[in-house]
Amino acid sequence: MKLSDFDFDLPEELIALRPLRPRPASRLLLTQGPATEDRHVRDLPDILRPGDLMVFNDTKVIPARLFGTRARATTHGSGLAKVEATLLERLSPDTWSALARPGRKLAVGDVMQFDGLAAELVAKGADGRVTLRFDRAGADLDAGIALAGQMPLPPYIAARRPADEADREDYQTVFAKTLGAVAAPTASLHFDDDLLARLDAKGIENARVTLHVGAGTFLPVTVDDVSEHKMHAEWGEVSSQAAETIARAKSEGRRVIPVGTTALRLIEAASANGTIAPWTGDTDIFITPGYRFRTADGLMTNFHLPRSTLMMLVSAMMGVERMRQVYAHAIANKYRFYSYGDSSLLLP
Repeated sequence: MKLSDFDFDLPEELIALRPLRPRPASRLLLTQGPATEDRHVRDLPDILRPGDLMVFNDTKVIPARLFGTRARATTHGSGLAKVEATLLERLSPDTWSALARPGRKLAVGDVMQFDGLAAELVAKGADGRVTLRFDRAGADLDAGIALAGQMPLPPYIAARRPADEADREDYQTVFAKTLGAVAAPTASLHFDDDLLARLDAKGIENARVTLHVGAGTFLPVTVDDVSEHKMHAEWGEVSSQAAETIARAKSEGRRVIPVGTTALRLIEAASANGTIAPWTGDTDIFITPGYRFRTADGLMTNFHLPRSTLMMLVSAMMGVERMRQVYAHAIANKYRFYSYGDSSLLLP
């Protein structure tokens, strides 16, 4: 497989910069085998079967973008400079791995001030990451980040507008629980409490798993031969309760439909031995056409970037040519793309 197999042209005006309200008002491209139908997310209780199991990712997004100043003693001035850091991974109660700008001009020992938070740069990595040690730890640090930080909008939105207070609600699912993601599980952004209650009333079950979505989800694929791509790793957990719920649905012949590629990747990682089991750890599972799905029977997901690992994943679910048809239909019918855009329900 070549990277060009997963390419397409997207008009820029179809990139959604804000979500629709209410959340379930977004359009839903229903794809069942060869059939395609234009629906809305609010129609899910009528589309799905009683007994279907939806799997949601309950990760909670950190307001991980910090803006501030760097202070450094110099012989010719104050040494103040504007800096920006995007938190990536917590290493200890007071220490985070991060991306920082301007990275080349930052040095070990530099102290940065972020709206009441102070952090010292204690290490620089060859991969562009830095290690920041803050002046507080644990819950106190979490509270400081919540006050000082901005939501880490995807690059294709952040390049067009800054994050604001509306994004603190918009870029978080209604059931976000476990703090740790630096990107949202965006297919789940279409759900509100009313839709969840309607699904429950129709006998459509749900399970919650946790995958902390990392910034690597936006990294481009840079190799032409897809098999040479190295997938980023993300931490996830499938609890014993979730694994039991999913296993029971499979044993009873009911469909398991993850909501979002993150939930799908996690339950497939937890099914490496053939059946779902409780699981905790880092996963770098890379799903491409030819992959045999062990647990997922379908997928609800937003529309993805061309030439991305997520395009490869949906092509594994439906077939490369079928996904070309689906995306051509979405573009021709002006579906809204990417994190704040519309969604699709893919049922092979």
